[in-house]
Amino acid sequence: MIDNFLKDEQDLKAVEKVYSRLTDLLSTGEEIIYIAVQKKPLVNILPDCIALTNKRVLFFTPANLGLSIKFVDFVWKDIVDVYTKEEIIGAIFSIKATNGTEVGVDYLPKVQARKLYQYAQERKEAEREARRQRELEEKRAESGAMQIDHAANVAFQPVVVEPQVVHEPIPAPVQEAPKPDILTEKLKKLKTLFDNGLISQEEYNQKKLELLSDF
Repeated sequence: MIDNFLKDEQDLKAVEKVYSRLTDLLSTGEEIIYIAVQKKPLVNILPDCIALTNKRVLFFTPANLGLSIKFVDFVWKDIVDVYTKEEIIGAIFSIKATNGTEVGVDYLPKVQARKLYQYAQERKEAEREARRQRELEEKRAESGAMQIDHAANVAFQPVVVEPQVVHEPIPAPVQEAPKPDILTEKLKKLKTLFDNGLISQEEYNQKKLELLSDF
């Protein structure tokens, strides 16, 4: 198993120490992706190491003249960015955390620094996608809750029935009987008097002319 982390000329003893410590640190579902080992110029005693897992980045530093090893780790969601810089002798790999902390290791073999950067970018991309999916799920959950609340409000909203206004039928206007023509009535009476012999023809003509002149 350890051979998987010696393919890029990593120092065997350094990898063995880191690997043995890592196996005690791994959480459930956590897997080692890559181990890089510092290679100092001239004397490479007690090199620093970097290990990547699917959950975090760990920086290992030998202590007590190599009798122990201490480490600091960062989970991927707390890493803002990763950097690599190639120099004349080796390369530098570093990370920047959300709290502003920056940690790095220099004098890494360039091929190992490149692998660290490549795997780190892949993990950061996976973390961004996971975060995006979580945000989408949260938005869907919020949207669903809002729709349920709205539906509940609609379901229990009292129905207001407006009173119907009954319009009473408007009575048709009473047509007044046409008033009799006064002139006609008087002429009829005058004609009746004449027909009954109560007045003479001369009187009838005279009265008729008077009536007609009055109207």
